[in-house]
Amino acid sequence: MRVTVWKNEKESNERLITRFNKKVQSSRKLLKIRSERYNKRAPTKRLKKVAAIMRERYRSQKEKSKFY
Repeated sequence: MRVTVWKNEKESNERLITRFNKKVQSSRKLLKIRSERYNKRAPTKRLKKVAAIMRERYRSQKEKSKFY
């Protein structure tokens, strides 16, 4: 999807650039481009297991603190 902005009558160039920047930010294209900038390795089985254990630990802590 391409971000397109047309200049309105009596609109300054600075305002057009500002409007364009807002549209780009709201489309979240920059986040996607920056995240894909570098190649990331897929996590190994060991890292997946450690992440799952930590996730469960944090969830259980959150559940315990919910009742206080």
